[in-house]
Amino acid sequence: MSIHLVPDGLAGQRVDSAAARMTGLSRSRIDDLIAAGHVRLDGRDVTKSTRVLGGELLEVTLPEPASAVTVVPREVAGVRIVHDDADIVVVDKPAGVAAHPSLGWDGPSVTEHLAAAGFRISTSGAAERQGVVQRLDVGTSGLMVVAKSERAYTLLKRAFRDRTVDKVYHALVQGFPDPHVGTIDAPIGRHPGHDWKMAIVDGGRHSVTHYDTLEVFRGATLLEVHLETGRTHQIRVHCQAIGHPCVGDPLYGSDPVLAARLGLERQWLHAVELGFDHPGSGEQVRFTAPYPDDLAGALERLRND
Repeated sequence: MSIHLVPDGLAGQRVDSAAARMTGLSRSRIDDLIAAGHVRLDGRDVTKSTRVLGGELLEVTLPEPASAVTVVPREVAGVRIVHDDADIVVVDKPAGVAAHPSLGWDGPSVTEHLAAAGFRISTSGAAERQGVVQRLDVGTSGLMVVAKSERAYTLLKRAFRDRTVDKVYHALVQGFPDPHVGTIDAPIGRHPGHDWKMAIVDGGRHSVTHYDTLEVFRGATLLEVHLETGRTHQIRVHCQAIGHPCVGDPLYGSDPVLAARLGLERQWLHAVELGFDHPGSGEQVRFTAPYPDDLAGALERLRND
């Protein structure tokens, strides 16, 4: 069971929408859990149209899975192929799409799209994530590389493990980080009270994030972030830890009012650049991905404030 305190900024929203925003699960998955009685608000059962008031305790329970996860080929709108060769395929992943299928997620995924599009992917790795050497959160857009050959899978996994891959993100955060250039070095592990949330915890995995300020707005700052390590939710957790959560990320303490004003329905976080030694040629390659419309629109609103 996962327990969440409903932010006041979500007051008035339907519980299915609020729960999806707070947990990262799809709204259809939340609707199924509500129908099965696995979602409660302050200890009472709800329907999907129940409105949250703010300050309530939202309880979400995921039942034990009945079977293993499988990849079912299906085309996914918005997935863009940035590069394709015999060894790798580089994808610009939209928000709302997972890297691969997983328990508790019934939305679309990159691996399902690649299967539907006829890509032959490395068979290394668990069945549902074959070829996947890195992952992006469902709510994070941007660049992913997937291995097509077995050699590429081995070399890329090693490169990510050895931290020789240059992973560059842009993140819009609340407030004004001080100093404007810095490093966050704090261990990350599973949050003790939340199934889908990470936190800075004693005994967590070593995690290092470097950031630099790109642009300052009224109430928010655009950062360029370089990941030295690659932990689950690392940027989101570290930004919350310094008191400047990603805009549009209520799971990690953002202000829903600001997100609504900017038209955001997910965290402002984009994997903008990816550089590594190509597993076939050995040459350094670098790929970039422009901001999607929702993130670009939020910046435009801030610039016009």
